[in-house]
Amino acid sequence: MRTITPIVALLLCLSATTAGSQDAADALPRTPAPAGAEVYIQAPANGEELSSPFTVRFGLRGMGVAPAGVAADNTGHHHLLIDVETPPPDNLPLPATDQVRHFGMGQTETTLELPPGRHTLQLVLGDALHIPHQPPVRSERITITVIE
Repeated sequence: MRTITPIVALLLCLSATTAGSQDAADALPRTPAPAGAEVYIQAPANGEELSSPFTVRFGLRGMGVAPAGVAADNTGHHHLLIDVETPPPDNLPLPATDQVRHFGMGQTETTLELPPGRHTLQLVLGDALHIPHQPPVRSERITITVIE
């Protein structure tokens, strides 16, 4: 696992310094996803009203979960997009922000605390280097309402 950390750092630096350069983005490795692979949000349900904090459970069909840095066929790890209108580019590592949460230890659920109001949630499976698979394995975006 120690040897992958410098590689991830290098790729993140490369993506930051070459923003807008399609050639650099195309040079990053893309991991194939098997046909029919699907990631989805098991809970909460689309349209659900709930109190914060709440649990989000991740589902996956046709692939397995592996920690970040572990390159194994047909595996990846979850990234949760919170209130993201347009998903990040599929050919670059997913950024780590408050809106793009990484679950690089192979977690399949999390507890979220969000302010009252409407929010959207979406999952994206990333490969060992946090890059979405080819084709991307992305859930439907759901909407929830956090009540006081």
